[in-house]
Amino acid sequence: MKTEYLKEYSPALGRDMEFKIYGHAGRPVIFIPCQDGRFYDFENFKMTDAWAPWIDSGQVTVFSIDTLDKETWSNKWDDPRRRICRYEDWIRHITDELVPLVRSITNEHNGWEGYPGVIVTGCSLGATHAANLFFRRPDLFDGLLALSGIYTAEYGFDYYMDGLVYNNSPLHFLPNMPKDHPYIDLYNKKKAIICVGLGPWEAPDSTRQLHHILMDKGINAWVDYWGYDCSHDWCWWYKQVDYFVPYLLGLK
Repeated sequence: MKTEYLKEYSPALGRDMEFKIYGHAGRPVIFIPCQDGRFYDFENFKMTDAWAPWIDSGQVTVFSIDTLDKETWSNKWDDPRRRICRYEDWIRHITDELVPLVRSITNEHNGWEGYPGVIVTGCSLGATHAANLFFRRPDLFDGLLALSGIYTAEYGFDYYMDGLVYNNSPLHFLPNMPKDHPYIDLYNKKKAIICVGLGPWEAPDSTRQLHHILMDKGINAWVDYWGYDCSHDWCWWYKQVDYFVPYLLGLK
């Protein structure tokens, strides 16, 4: 498996950001680590093994990135306005800086002039961020695989609410989206998969709420509930990757 480490300065964040690339060709996938995670978690927690069939065959290239959770969602003793502004900086880093870089690298790897769209994925709080990015910017993200996420910003910001928190909380902003909003047509042209287990440490109620909102808005997504044996842990996320990625890539 071809791997590459990069460090790039982010004007949006005013600091260097590290990430690692796995693969030599194929569609780009941005992987967001679990809460407080780092770019190397994709490899250290053996998610490389789960994605290896599609990485090694040149069907995907995975870009594993850093979170900013320790400064934002996890840093509950700090001022919530400052934290959500910092989180919005991280969102801008991804949408305005990282995605163009991912496109450029993808085109170079494949010899393409265009690109097929960026898939975003994550587990636990990484799934929360991935879903937020997909639903905020369907013009940039072509697919979503969210495993064991929570889809309200209340997880990180409790009962504090302002415009930025609202805009980063799908359970808040999606219910108010008009059914004729152009984003709904964009969502329905893409593949979104949202999965949660019913077992230990999972939080299925958030997924159920999101599921009801999506059905009400006519937004097509594969929302899947796994059994009471399915816990909030890597061993189950490996199995879910194996099960869902062929559909995400249009292989079945």
